[in-house]
Amino acid sequence: MHRSHTCGELRLDNNGVTVTLSGWVQKARDLGGMTFVDLRDRYGITQLVFNMETDAALCEKARKLGREFVIKVSGEVIERESKNKKNPTGEVEIDVKSLEILNVSKTPPFTIENETDGGDDLRMQYRYLDLRRAPVQKNIMLRHRVGMETRKYLDSVGFIDVETPYLIKSTPEGARDFVVPSRMNPGQFYALPQSPQTFKQLLMVSGFDRYYQIVKCFRDEDLRADRQPEFTQIDCEMAFVEQEDILNTFEGMVRHLFKVVLNVEIEDFPRMDYDDAMCLYGSDKPDVRFEMKFCDMAEVTQGKGFGVFDSAEAVLGIVVPGAADYTRKQLDKLTDWVKRPQIGAKGLIYCKMNEDGTTKSSVDKFFDDDARAEWAEKTGANKGDLILVLSGDLDKTRKQLGELRLYMGTELGLRDPKVFKPLWVMDFPLLEWDEDTERYHAMHHPFTSPKPDQLALIDTDPGKVKANAYDMVINGVEIGGGSIRIHDRELQARMFDLLGFSPEEAEAQFGFLMNAFQYGAPPHGGLALGFDRLCSMFGGSDSIRDFIAFPKNNSGRDMMIDAPSPIHDEQYSELQLKSTHTPK
Repeated sequence: MHRSHTCGELRLDNNGVTVTLSGWVQKARDLGGMTFVDLRDRYGITQLVFNMETDAALCEKARKLGREFVIKVSGEVIERESKNKKNPTGEVEIDVKSLEILNVSKTPPFTIENETDGGDDLRMQYRYLDLRRAPVQKNIMLRHRVGMETRKYLDSVGFIDVETPYLIKSTPEGARDFVVPSRMNPGQFYALPQSPQTFKQLLMVSGFDRYYQIVKCFRDEDLRADRQPEFTQIDCEMAFVEQEDILNTFEGMVRHLFKVVLNVEIEDFPRMDYDDAMCLYGSDKPDVRFEMKFCDMAEVTQGKGFGVFDSAEAVLGIVVPGAADYTRKQLDKLTDWVKRPQIGAKGLIYCKMNEDGTTKSSVDKFFDDDARAEWAEKTGANKGDLILVLSGDLDKTRKQLGELRLYMGTELGLRDPKVFKPLWVMDFPLLEWDEDTERYHAMHHPFTSPKPDQLALIDTDPGKVKANAYDMVINGVEIGGGSIRIHDRELQARMFDLLGFSPEEAEAQFGFLMNAFQYGAPPHGGLALGFDRLCSMFGGSDSIRDFIAFPKNNSGRDMMIDAPSPIHDEQYSELQLKSTHTPK
């Protein structure tokens, strides 16, 4: 028996009990007559004590233990004289009677403690060591809990878990595919799925009316903190449903997860039209934990002789509460921030609504006291507030002001990670026009149904058609999205036509789905929630990497196993591919 207890469970109630523990040496402290060792496993840390007076040989052996040695000890649980209230096991220690070294360890390249001295790249290279640290283990265990509770909830409301293939057909829509050459079919390739979209629709045709899968998906796209080349979705589909059925079902699931995982009650799930989200927040995933809604200021700013405003398509402002005392240095810093390439604004206009009733702006030359009073009335600014204004092309200005709004919310402490404000964003455009390719692209994907009352617009004004689609947004993060699907062959063919597919291309890419629709496809819809994003939100982090056991870095590389990497010439030959790299 390697252990009778874990390193996290012993308490004063165990006083006098003989136990066996196994784990890793966190640290050792030699105090001459006594040697203390902190023994760690994933459950916690227990202090071991070796006494030179009672067993000199055993104490000498303990003095030679290095960090991360794997050891097994047996001894008696005793009460500590100097208790550690910060550690759950801090009232007891083990008076060790026997010590066995199960394995030695090299000195780790970084300290394996809550606060480590290892940089990101080093910890990614030695991820198996980083995973020994308590904060990382806590994140992985949180992920496990979210997964288990998701399965429990979906099982309780009649969903079944069905696996779908990982080797599928490449399609031209969406992000770039990862492709896999087929040795048995030379010159042909599989693709790794960006989502199980068509398969879950086929399951609805097959009569499995409630499907789910916690599934790995793959997209060969540029990375950032909330993206990985391989990521996990809670993928769901339902048949014989309308939009309301889906929204209610997954509001229930998210409420369940927040309650059982965080003990947080989620009361309201408000709904917001896409057009309103863009108009008021400049984003289709607004953070509604705080106000600072956009105000259209064109009426009170244009035609006053200020060319920056007069020539702009849009003049938009936000009111920052209580920020009228910002100094010139702080305002210059804000201006520099919006002028960064990542934001792209040409400048920033401000107007202070001072507590004494006076106003001061960066464009007083063009706007007198009466004009600035109009700004205050238009925006609803009060004494002590600061009005920030951007202008330019409508879409760009909305995006820039949206970023500034989030920045100010963070600066003022209005984006508390322990406060959760979910909402549904509804009624997205079905299609968006791409100037470069001069054709429509699907806003979500080609299988999204138009809203029922807008079918007539498909032939007359397709750009105005709203989709029967919805995104779940929490605290400014798109947690998931979905739609009611097209289940009619003719409508699906029309959709492919709008997206620029010839009938032959549509048949080649999606003929299997079109054919299935001829055999009694039920009305159906669903959604997919970003499992990694949900876990990182529950854990209070912006990065999904912290909640993935073996993540990739920002270049899509696995630093630990050094992948991707070249393959050998023999493999190129088997696959009938030409080598462009020198094999290792």
